Amino acid sequence: QVQLVESGGGLVQPGSSLRLSCVASGPPDFTLDNLSIGWFRQAPGKEREGVSCMSASDGEVHYQDPVKGRFTISRDNAKNTVYLQMNSLKPEDTAVYYCAADSRAYSGEYYCSAMRYNMEYWGKGTPVTVSS
Repeated sequence: QVQLVESGGGLVQPGSSLRLSCVASGPPDFTLDNLSIGWFRQAPGKEREGVSCMSASDGEVHYQDPVKGRFTISRDNAKNTVYLQMNSLKPEDTAVYYCAADSRAYSGEYYCSAMRYNMEYWGKGTPVTVSS
């Protein structure tokens, strides 16, 4: 069983930056290399939405429109860790952020939106609050 643990959330002012981390673990032969990864978020009273996703094989990356140019997803397979660098944070970025992973094929531009509830493995989330 794959486990994902997020960290790095907190309370910040608008315009600030945060870096979220997600450490993956599993059976003795586990490796993050073969999993597509994603960051998703859910604000109070709203549906979960995709933030950014990355394929396993060629590092193809997609960002949802609200975060383009401000957020960057990355992965360090040697450390089994996924990151989300968030810059120029806005109050509307306030949400619980979830890391997720999936062994199935990455399907391109609409993957993050389509998989926002369907990824195989999920972390428990880390809260981000952007407020002055």
